[in-house]
Amino acid sequence: MSPPSQQRRVLFSWKNKEKKTTSTTMPTSQSPPPGPSQQPPPQATTSSQPDDLEVVTDDNDSDYSSIDSEIPFSTPNLPPSMTTMMIDSLFTTPPPLHDPLITPTSTLQDETLSDILPFLSSSPLPPDLFTYNAYNVPSLRREAHIAFLHASLGRLPGKFVAADASRPWFLYWCLSGLAMLGEDVSRYRDSVKETARSMQNGSGGFGGGGGQLSHLATSYAVVLALAIVGAEEGFEVIDRRQMWRWLGGLKQRDGGFEVSVIITLLDLPLDLTPESPAYKPDDPSFNLLSGVADYVRRCQTYEGGISSSPSAEAHGAYAFCALGCLSLLGPPSITIPETLNLPSLLSWLSSRQYAPEGGFSGRTNKLVDGCYSHWVGACFPLIEAALANSPTPVNDSLFSREGLIRYILNCCQDETKRGGLRDKPGKMSDAYHSCYVLSGLSAGMHQWVLEDEEWMVLPYLEGEQVFENADRVRPVHPVYVIPQGAVRAMRGYFRGKGGFN
Repeated sequence: MSPPSQQRRVLFSWKNKEKKTTSTTMPTSQSPPPGPSQQPPPQATTSSQPDDLEVVTDDNDSDYSSIDSEIPFSTPNLPPSMTTMMIDSLFTTPPPLHDPLITPTSTLQDETLSDILPFLSSSPLPPDLFTYNAYNVPSLRREAHIAFLHASLGRLPGKFVAADASRPWFLYWCLSGLAMLGEDVSRYRDSVKETARSMQNGSGGFGGGGGQLSHLATSYAVVLALAIVGAEEGFEVIDRRQMWRWLGGLKQRDGGFEVSVIITLLDLPLDLTPESPAYKPDDPSFNLLSGVADYVRRCQTYEGGISSSPSAEAHGAYAFCALGCLSLLGPPSITIPETLNLPSLLSWLSSRQYAPEGGFSGRTNKLVDGCYSHWVGACFPLIEAALANSPTPVNDSLFSREGLIRYILNCCQDETKRGGLRDKPGKMSDAYHSCYVLSGLSAGMHQWVLEDEEWMVLPYLEGEQVFENADRVRPVHPVYVIPQGAVRAMRGYFRGKGGFN
């Protein structure tokens, strides 16, 4: 696919149709969203109707930034009458080579493959819940997944007490998943704002709940959740000054820690306070981002992947974090090739996609898992941006989009009325997998291009698409993994404030 600047531009907008909507009461901290035994709140709006989409072509070199990057669109699929049931044998037959050495790992892989193959080669999902197209790909159960995520924002069973410190993550997972499915999540503004306020510590940062110590991971999740629901009064909950001081206290002299997302979204100063363990009075230029790229470099392993720390095992999630971090430090076409052995990393990432499964694993000799649809699959848009200035630019996806989309829609959807998305057949759906499986599905449906330091998105338009138009999910920013509009709103708000005012 040629870059947007070299092709006919496609602009997307919703038609201004009058719709009957049902008013909703916005949940507050005293009135939580519905639990699993309740019905989800009525929808104020819906964005999953493909006939509401208006496509405007523009042959002039108009301002590309005017494109609403959150609106899905694709070229029509061939109707079933014009094609046969087409499934490439790559996705229906076991690998031609099989290692005769039997180990616990190989046995588990064989068992997993036997569980997955029927979902790829036939149509075992309940016909009352799923409709298969001519490519043997089932429909996305959008409404069921929406109901599941709404319920996951409510009161959860007692066994979830073990995940008490992960409450900020449940906010992010559910809100991000709902946004990708086209839901209006603004109804949660008040409840998210008050929940975030209860988790914030006076010394800076957010804990997993009231009275819990601040943690980078939970602070990251809270900031993303506030960005998704929007509203300036929600942004104001964040004590940026104390957040800045707290982050400085976590900065190490070796460059380690990963907070680029928080720093850039909140437009925090890069200077270190004298209390920071990384503060260097003889080197005032050493700041929050100093040494980060070098630390990432030392985390690349002999396999080519990225580990959590030097000398640890390569893992798909750390590869995404490393690439996202480098993409925030500067243009990825410069920062990534200068920091990492890119051919080695690309080889390792490509090896994570299995056939016939089509999905990704997170580590060498590990099983395919739906969550790596994001952690590994979302690495490729950043890799493609890193190769933008290479002698042989990327004109198509660097991974099998068809394989990933088949795995997600055929194998990762809960096959009961429960809804939600899962790791693989035989597993239960949960909020974590629902979020990251949908993010991977979005990565397989959309192409991101970096132009003049601004990320632009277009749906893949060329070639046959094995999914139906109505099943396309909305894109999320390739680094922040929240809607593009939410990134612009939060960054623009804090940039306009000036200092800590």
